[in-house]
Amino acid sequence: MSQVLLRQRLANRLAWQKAVNDPVRDPRNRLPQLQALQSWQAKRLSESFTDFKDNARMRPAAEFFLTDLYGERDFSGRDRDVAKVMPLMSRLLPDTLLVAAADAIGLAVLSHAFDLRMAQQLAARRRPDAPITLADYGEAYRAVGCARLRRRQIELILGVGWTLDAAVKKHGVYKILRASRFPAKAAGLSELQGFLERGFGAFDALGGAGDFLEAIGHREREASRRLFAGHPDPFGDPGPSRSRPSRTRGRGTGGSRARSGP
Repeated sequence: MSQVLLRQRLANRLAWQKAVNDPVRDPRNRLPQLQALQSWQAKRLSESFTDFKDNARMRPAAEFFLTDLYGERDFSGRDRDVAKVMPLMSRLLPDTLLVAAADAIGLAVLSHAFDLRMAQQLAARRRPDAPITLADYGEAYRAVGCARLRRRQIELILGVGWTLDAAVKKHGVYKILRASRFPAKAAGLSELQGFLERGFGAFDALGGAGDFLEAIGHREREASRRLFAGHPDPFGDPGPSRSRPSRTRGRGTGGSRARSGP
């Protein structure tokens, strides 16, 4: 991707992010159900990743997904860094890593838009301040709908993994990434630098991301299917994967947290 197109993508996604998170423009950002929803989803995802966390090889990647892609942490600092990334970081880092950071924003925008709609549905319950139950979550998920965008959300989640996996396989990328640490800190880009280093390190430890990402894709697609079908146990064992390889495989078009994803 050319530098011009990458800058345009960054500018567009940052504008969308600013708009969707603006509490004045969208008062749903002030709903107490929003934070409760995000906490509920973070807990559910952590439980779903138990087997990955118990696997020494997969643990770093699982922790990266849970903290830097799925987590409840504040990503605003990282994403402000991306806004400042051109032209400094573009001179220091390969496009593969910059695309991963840019696509993190795109996924964050889609995820937050789903979060707002889910929170609105939860706020409309008879007891809006009651703890969120699995039944509440499923009803809100179906009410929001947008099955195609839910599938897109999962593809974006997997895409960032394939992007980082591709970067790991390129000779010299890690040296370049480490060499950019000091200038990134001096330029106020520490959050972005940390995100990229953690992601690179996690996928380097995997030694090949195929089985990890395909397992996540299978589980999340099956959970989404069950949620839309009203299954009583949407997050239960999905059984062995029989899915096709992810359409995002090898493309390097990844994303960030999937807070409202299945």
